[in-house]
Amino acid sequence: MVKNVKQIDVNITFSEKELNASLKLPSEESYKLKLHLLHSIVPEQSLFKVLSTKIEIKMKKPEAIRWDKLEGQEKSDLKKDTPASNPTHDYPSSSHYTKNWDKLVGEIKEEEKNEKLEGDAALNKLFQQIYSDGTDEVKRAMNKSFMESGGTVLSTNWSDVGKRKVEVNPPEDMEWKKY
Repeated sequence: MVKNVKQIDVNITFSEKELNASLKLPSEESYKLKLHLLHSIVPEQSLFKVLSTKIEIKMKKPEAIRWDKLEGQEKSDLKKDTPASNPTHDYPSSSHYTKNWDKLVGEIKEEEKNEKLEGDAALNKLFQQIYSDGTDEVKRAMNKSFMESGGTVLSTNWSDVGKRKVEVNPPEDMEWKKY
């Protein structure tokens, strides 16, 4: 917070891609700030105000574009490391490093595909794979047999299941009860 700074103690100059500020603090110390701006500004229409608690700086943009950050080089000035055929998604972030989220999603999907499951999880994955890879008739047969049998029968044969009502068929050591 800046307190008791007078207008004559503040000097701010604007150029097309730079802001220079210097001020003399009440403690007789000097403060200097030099910013290399990300995009260009209109120096003639940029201004500053010395208020009781702060110094307010307003810079006029020549075109209405969103700045991701105040300082830096424009992307058109930077050399691109990636070819145009392989676009990457850069999302604004306060982090000092970037992550390729598309690559991370691909790695997770590959990991899930190669994961070794056991017991019920392996059986569930098998049924999900049969359903997702199946034709419309296979999906229809699986849905009809599962629903009509109360979850005790799962068939992929539509020519058999489509002709009849699928009866409840619990495992041998269990009894079916309708609630």
